[in-house]
Amino acid sequence: MRNTACTLVILLLSLSETAHSGKVLVLPGEYSHWHNMRVIVEELVDRNHNVTVLTHSASPTLKHGQKERFNFMSFQVDIDEEEAHGFSENLINLWMDQNITGFRKLAAIWDVMSGMLRYLEVVCDGMFKKDLVTLLKESHFDVLLYDPMMPCADLLADVLDLPFVLSLRITFAYTLERLCGQMPAPPSYVPAASTQGHLTDHMDFTERLENMLLYIIHTAMIKLQTMLSFDKQFTKIMGKPTTLCETMGKADIWLIRTYWDFEFPRPLLPNFKFVGGLHCKPAKPLPKEMEDFVQSSGDDGIVVFSLGFMIKNITKERANTIASALGQIPQKVLWRYTGEKPETLAPNTRVYDWIPQNDLLGHPKTKAFITHGGTNGIYEAIYHGVPMVGLPLFADQPDNVNHMKTKGAAVMLDFNKMNTEDLKQALNDVINNPSYKESIMRLSRIHHDQPMKPLDQAVYWIEYVMRHKGAKHLRVEAHNLTWYQYHCLDVAAFLLSVIALVVFIFVKTCKWLFRKCCRKTAAKSKKE
Repeated sequence: MRNTACTLVILLLSLSETAHSGKVLVLPGEYSHWHNMRVIVEELVDRNHNVTVLTHSASPTLKHGQKERFNFMSFQVDIDEEEAHGFSENLINLWMDQNITGFRKLAAIWDVMSGMLRYLEVVCDGMFKKDLVTLLKESHFDVLLYDPMMPCADLLADVLDLPFVLSLRITFAYTLERLCGQMPAPPSYVPAASTQGHLTDHMDFTERLENMLLYIIHTAMIKLQTMLSFDKQFTKIMGKPTTLCETMGKADIWLIRTYWDFEFPRPLLPNFKFVGGLHCKPAKPLPKEMEDFVQSSGDDGIVVFSLGFMIKNITKERANTIASALGQIPQKVLWRYTGEKPETLAPNTRVYDWIPQNDLLGHPKTKAFITHGGTNGIYEAIYHGVPMVGLPLFADQPDNVNHMKTKGAAVMLDFNKMNTEDLKQALNDVINNPSYKESIMRLSRIHHDQPMKPLDQAVYWIEYVMRHKGAKHLRVEAHNLTWYQYHCLDVAAFLLSVIALVVFIFVKTCKWLFRKCCRKTAAKSKKE
C-alpha cells in the first residue's frame, strides 16, 4: 500500500512538471553571443522544457551533429562556414588596422557591409523556405527566444505567430532600444557609445553637444542601414512594406545583458529586464599543471590576460611590447594568446591557447585582469571582484571599459599607442592602489545583492511569456504612435494655434475698441 502511494505521488509530480513544461524555439547569435544564450538554453532544459535550437549550415559557432541535451535544427544556406566567419573577421581586422584611413577606410567598410548584406539575404532566404516554416508551425512552439545577431528571427516569430523574447547587449546610443523598443534615452544624461569611450552620465555643455550629435549620427546610420538591408529583405519576404523596428518592436520581453553594477542610472520600460552576468558562476578547480603555476606565484599572486577568442593574432611589435611589460611585474601571468611566441616573453609569463577564464578570475591569488572589454569578461571580473586593465579594440569595448573606468574599477589604455611603461604602470596601479579593489568589490556586492539571480530572472520571464501567451500588457502604447504623436507635436501645434487665435482675437478686439473710442472722441470734439 505504501509503495503504491509513493508511486502515485511520483507520478503526480512528474505530471505536474510535464504540465508546466513548454516548447521553446531558440535562434542564437554567434561566438560569445551563443555563450550567453547557451546558459539560458541549458537552464531551460534543466527545468524540463523542450528546447530546439535553430541555426544555419554556415554557422561558425554551432555544429550540427554534436551531442547536445537540446534538439538541434539546421537549414541550408548558399554560403559556407569560412565565408560567414570571414565577414566578422574582416570587420574586426578593418577596425583594428591603423594604416587604413579616410576614403580608403570608408571604401573598405562599404565592401565589408556589402558582403554582410549578402549574408543577411541568404540566411533570411534559407529561413523562410516553405518546408521549414511548415515544419516549425507543426511543432507548435510556445515561445521564440533569439539574439538580434541572427537576422530575420523576429520576422520568423511574426510569421509563426509566436510571442518572442530578445536577448541582447545594449546597442550603440541605445539605438535599437530607442527606435524599436521605445525605451526613453534622454541625451542630456544617457551617454551614447563612442569610439573613444569617454562619455558618462555627468556631462558638461560640450559633452552634451557631442552626445546629441552622436545620437543623431547613430540614428541616421541605423535608419539608413535598416532601410537598405533589413527593411528591403523583410518587405520581400512578407510581400508588403515591413520594417525591422516594426517587427522587433513586437517583442514581449527584452532581456538586457547588463545590470546597475555596469550601467549608469536611466529610465526603463516594464518589458525591459536586466540579466547581466547570467553566465557567471563560482570558480571550479584549475587543471593541476595550471594550479601549480598559480601557486608558485606566492604572495604576489597572478594576472589573467585575454583579448577574447575573436582576436587570433596581434602584430609582432605589439606582442613584444606587451610581453616586455608583463616581464617587469612580480606577479605570474597567464596569457591567452595563439600568435607567434614574443621574443621578450619572460619566465613569469605563460602563454595558453585557451584558459578557464572564469575559474582563474575566481581564484584567490588573482590580482588583476587584462581584458579587451567584452561584456562577458567584464561581468566575470565583477562577479569575482577583480580590478581590470582595459585594452579595448573595437565595437562596444571602449564604451564597456569606460563604464568600469568611471566606476573606479579599471584603467583604460589605447592598445595601439601604449608602450611598455604604460602597461606596467597600469598593472601596478590596479594591483597596488587599494581604491581599484574597493571599487570592484562594491560593484561585486551590487551584482550579488539581487532578489533573483540573473539566470533565474531570464528563465522566469521566458516562462512568464509562455504562461501568459505573451506579455503585451507590459508593452508601452508608444509603439502605436507616430513620431509626432509620441513627441506631442500635434498637441503643441493645436495649443499654439489656440494661443495664436486668442492673441489674434484679443488684438483685433483691442484695435476695434480703440478705433471705436477714437471715433467717439473725434465726434465729441467735432460737436464742441
